[in-house]
Amino acid sequence: MTEFISPKPKQIRYSAPHILQTDAWGQLKSAFGWYAVRAEAGSVSVQILFRKLPLGLTIAYIPKPPVSLFRKNVKLGEEVDRVCKKNKAIFLKVEPDEWEAADQQYQLDGWRIGDPIQPPRTIVIDLRGTEDEILARMKQKTRYNIRLAAKKGVTIRAWDDMDALNEMIQVTGGRDGFGVHTQAYYQRAYDLFQPSGTAELLVAEYEGKPLAAVMVFISGNRAWYMYGASNNEERNKMPTYLIQWEAMRWAKERGAELYDLYGVPDHDEEHLEKHFTGTQRNEGLWGVYRFKRGFGGEVKRAAQALDRVYKPLLYAFYRTVKR
Repeated sequence: MTEFISPKPKQIRYSAPHILQTDAWGQLKSAFGWYAVRAEAGSVSVQILFRKLPLGLTIAYIPKPPVSLFRKNVKLGEEVDRVCKKNKAIFLKVEPDEWEAADQQYQLDGWRIGDPIQPPRTIVIDLRGTEDEILARMKQKTRYNIRLAAKKGVTIRAWDDMDALNEMIQVTGGRDGFGVHTQAYYQRAYDLFQPSGTAELLVAEYEGKPLAAVMVFISGNRAWYMYGASNNEERNKMPTYLIQWEAMRWAKERGAELYDLYGVPDHDEEHLEKHFTGTQRNEGLWGVYRFKRGFGGEVKRAAQALDRVYKPLLYAFYRTVKR
């Protein structure tokens, strides 16, 4: 493995691996077409996901690994290569647990710039300080909508109704124009993470009727809003604003200092701010950017995805077919 030169130290040091590097995440993906293998060297390990292809071949993927993988731990890099080759990987895709920075460089011997799997750009909210200070960093209209929802009688509680969640998710996917997982996927995620306190499913209700839901995950001092849904009823009561605020409060109470809203259009902030109000900018992630920008976070872009190629001809064929 070749060295990855990281950007300057982050303001907040991460206290635990990314949620996508947890064993529970490997178990989740293993139920839906992947299988997980840990590569270890001394006290350091990294989880590799493999997706099976015909003829016994695989694609290898390391989502959000610790940056030590790319720095000086040569033995871990060698072990990753060994595991990938043993599992007949055509290539290995890595998405480092780092943010893109102007002074960031890649040593690309043996690597190629790859296409990301996770949303490359997101908004991250700083949860440090008092609740009033967090609210003060939000846009005025978002603060107003949070308070309006509570005033109009919207309530938030923990939830486990997967049938109702699935109905709501189907409505959301159809309305906003993006793909969704199966009900079995959300059920498995809930069963793996919620009992250990590393995830919670929250619902916003009005007069006992569910209006919106979010599934939030936490690992160490970071939390992620991974999945969410809302129906088309009582939208004037702003349930999606209040439920996001309660998800942030849930995360903060459990030690989170950062709350990742997980996905906005992949453009710089200047472009996002210039174009999000356009009449044709309500689809997919453009629609959610209009919503997420109000919570006062920082637009950030993940470090580039990298592909380490083991079988060049098959890799070229795979990319051609994928396109």
